Amino acid sequence: MKRNLKIFWLLSIFSIKTTLQRRAGVISFFLGKILRFVFFFMFIYFLVSRSKLLAGYSLSQTLVFFLTFNFIDTMAQLLFREVYRFRPMVISGEFDSILIKPFHPFLKILIGGIDIIDFITIIPYFLLLIYFIAKIPHLNFFNIILYMGFVINGLCIATSFHILVLAVAIFTAEIDHALMIYRDLTRMLALPIDIYKEPIRSFLMFVVPVGIMIALPVKVLFGLLSINVLLLSGMISLLFIIFSLWLWSLALKKYQSVGS
Repeated sequence: MKRNLKIFWLLSIFSIKTTLQRRAGVISFFLGKILRFVFFFMFIYFLVSRSKLLAGYSLSQTLVFFLTFNFIDTMAQLLFREVYRFRPMVISGEFDSILIKPFHPFLKILIGGIDIIDFITIIPYFLLLIYFIAKIPHLNFFNIILYMGFVINGLCIATSFHILVLAVAIFTAEIDHALMIYRDLTRMLALPIDIYKEPIRSFLMFVVPVGIMIALPVKVLFGLLSINVLLLSGMISLLFIIFSLWLWSLALKKYQSVGS
């Protein structure tokens, strides 16, 4: 682990240096992310402040859903930005050289160092999340601990999604559409999952577990779920992680290098 952390540190330094070489692009991209967040934040604020409730949730509760989505989504982008660059590695044959390196390929193709832009933007998201959680009355300390645990569980599911995308890229040499589908599905959970009717709600929660990834931690925080639902959700998360690793292993067996 110490060796892997050192490699991750070096990759992060290289990633930051590479990003900062395009300073105009960094500034415009950062401003674009902030403006998109502010506009959607204000949209939710004015929508719920006038109607008082959204699917039974107050303004502060709705914003906790939104901010939890932003925190998990941005943390995934911060850690897994290298996935967006994987397709050219497969097509050019650069992936061959990564496979023979004396470390796990996930260190390069999955993590590959942090994204400095997302590292900066996640700080205000986190502070706002704490602020609006503190505004929720009568929160149970045990539920707060469970919330933190299921946020970590959500990040594990996000990791599994990105591993699935890597596997799909090996099978099909296509990655952009898979990532866009993933992003669109997670964006549906920027608002409470209760705004969707069945069977869409169950589909998002248990079939494509973006609901477990984003909505479930907030519902746990508010004490809205039974122990049976939590156990089922934990089992689905574990199975999803196992499935993603199995598919990745299968993809590696099917992979043909550029020399083939």
